[in-house]
Amino acid sequence: MIDKLVIVESPAKANTIKKFLGGKSKVVASMGHIRDLPKSKMGINIENDFEPEYINIRGKASLINSLKKDAKDAKKVYLATDPDREGEAIAWHLAYILGIDPESVCRVTFNEITKDAVKNGINNPRKIDLNLTDAQQARRVLDRIVGYKISPVLWKKVKRGLSAGRVQSVAVKLIVDREEEIEKFIPEEYWNINLMVSDKKTKFNCKFVGKNGEKVELHSKEEVDTILADLEKAKYKVVDVKKGERKRNPAPPFTTSTLQQDASRKLNFALKKTMSVAQTLYEGVKLPEIGDTGLITYMRTDSTRISDEARRAAKEHIVNTYGESYYENRFYKTKSEAQDAHEAIRPSHVELTPESIKDSLTPDQYKLYRLIYNRFMASQMASAVYDTVTVSIDGNEYNFKANGQTMKFKGYMTLYVENEEKEEFEKIPELVVGEEVKKEEIDAKQSFTEPPARYTEASLVKTLEEKGIGRPSTYAPTITTILMRRYIEKIQKQLMPTDLGRVVNKLLIENFGDVINVEFTAKIEEEFDKIAVGEEKWKKVIREFYTPFGQTVEKVEKELEHVTLTYEESDTPCEKCGRMMVIKYGRFGKFLACPGYPECQNAKPIIETIEEPCPVCGGTVQIRKTKKRRNYYICEKNGGIGQGCYYISWNKPKPGEKFVPNNEIDMELYEQDEKKAAKKSTKKTTTKKAATKKSAAKKATTKKKTK
Repeated sequence: MIDKLVIVESPAKANTIKKFLGGKSKVVASMGHIRDLPKSKMGINIENDFEPEYINIRGKASLINSLKKDAKDAKKVYLATDPDREGEAIAWHLAYILGIDPESVCRVTFNEITKDAVKNGINNPRKIDLNLTDAQQARRVLDRIVGYKISPVLWKKVKRGLSAGRVQSVAVKLIVDREEEIEKFIPEEYWNINLMVSDKKTKFNCKFVGKNGEKVELHSKEEVDTILADLEKAKYKVVDVKKGERKRNPAPPFTTSTLQQDASRKLNFALKKTMSVAQTLYEGVKLPEIGDTGLITYMRTDSTRISDEARRAAKEHIVNTYGESYYENRFYKTKSEAQDAHEAIRPSHVELTPESIKDSLTPDQYKLYRLIYNRFMASQMASAVYDTVTVSIDGNEYNFKANGQTMKFKGYMTLYVENEEKEEFEKIPELVVGEEVKKEEIDAKQSFTEPPARYTEASLVKTLEEKGIGRPSTYAPTITTILMRRYIEKIQKQLMPTDLGRVVNKLLIENFGDVINVEFTAKIEEEFDKIAVGEEKWKKVIREFYTPFGQTVEKVEKELEHVTLTYEESDTPCEKCGRMMVIKYGRFGKFLACPGYPECQNAKPIIETIEEPCPVCGGTVQIRKTKKRRNYYICEKNGGIGQGCYYISWNKPKPGEKFVPNNEIDMELYEQDEKKAAKKSTKKTTTKKAATKKSAAKKATTKKKTK
């Protein structure tokens, strides 16, 4: 007989928890969801008040039978799935399948997988929180309705197999809107004047700020030339010196979104990778003499709150390592719209420093753990302190300023520095008002305003969070999904809409603008939050959404029945029927298709080429893409390894470049070509020598005859 059966979501988590529970306890994994909506149909009975039709997930029958057997043999079953809404829903489904009353005390949660946290959770079980379960159900049902009602419109008018999602479509819209903003951007000219001066010992740079105390912006060379002419023989005097002290406070511990942003900026981690590595740190890593140990608290959170126990541990570590002056007891205010269900992301064991366990971690685990550890410790440290000085210098009636600062006390920056904190300041000498400084040089630089930057994964997450779109657990899946659907692509960390993404976005915005917009998506998230705390009933929220939405869907379907999409005609005739082929959009972008479909089903890709010829054979070089949308360059005569021309490269060919292949078969062809070229060159040299010898003999004969 099993004393306690504890069901968690993953095997790694199960292994870590096992060592904390003695006796006849057993810990098993559900491997995530075991019951869900069907994939083959909507699975929502709209006529029966939106009742979901859940089924056991295909392929999990043996696992379900095993869980039932273990539950039958156990005195007590504890459902210890992840401590969030999705984990609550998984526990609710497990209770249904195992015949456990959700009103019984069967649910346990722990924010970190440590011995104390696990035992405390087991000793304080609770009922399944049906409000949290309903909030998750509402999200699942609403998203399923939106997807199943809108996607068929895309199938009819763009391409079969496409899909639309409530949050994903808004994310695509943000990226498309930003790209259109960049395309419409008109740069404006502006100038900066930099003045280099010295007090005979130290040189420092000043920037032009205005005239006679008024701020002046420079937008033309004429304005700049006038000022430079006026300053030709000017004398420069110090008119003001302001000294002060500046404090810089540490950032709070990580939330899910700030962890994703920082890991992207500092470690170059994709969101999916960040969450995957964080999951392994949370579930447990095998450490020598300790065994499987959870290293961080739960990584899906929007809270900056930390426990009193963690606060005390941080203080002890900081004081012992750096000294009393480096510690400051800090509290951070969590945003009002945050769920605040869990603590911030922090190390579970402060004594396990990143360096002390580095050998037990993979390189990625070490990098992310160090980032989390240092950010948490820094959040409880004293501010960095700078001595600052601002000097105002006048030349005639023109005003210049120089700003300088020197670090007085490093504080938290001993451990952790934000990217934006890496600023450069002038080293300014001791100056007094009225002192004359010498002009060393003066120059003007023309610049142009730049368009807004394209989104990166990090900046998109920041925008989604600021606008209230999605929640901590949805950011990574949302961006991963729209990348997989080819609605956007990632080029050198920048997110750009594909042609397909633009077409889909245009159709959705024109026809479902009431649903696919920032305001509606944020409002629905607020409704989900109200359900989670028992202020709203989930079916009521769905009913209020579906009434206008259903009417919109019916209207759009009727209006689009008689609408035929027009396609851009190409200059390429169809080889099969002679019609001029048209440009259509597919999963991987543009392609050519015969307009005579379905009678003629001819289609072919649009091949991009470059002007630079193939460095091997002089043929045309084509631009193609890998499955991950990375560009590569290949000769049109390349028929695969060892077939035809062997030119294929990640890099664009350059004039005069000598190409060497990187595989054995093509290397053989390359070496054969080299031998042929060498043989040809030798033959040419031999022929030339023979011709020269023959010519010399002929000349000698002619000379002899003449004599």
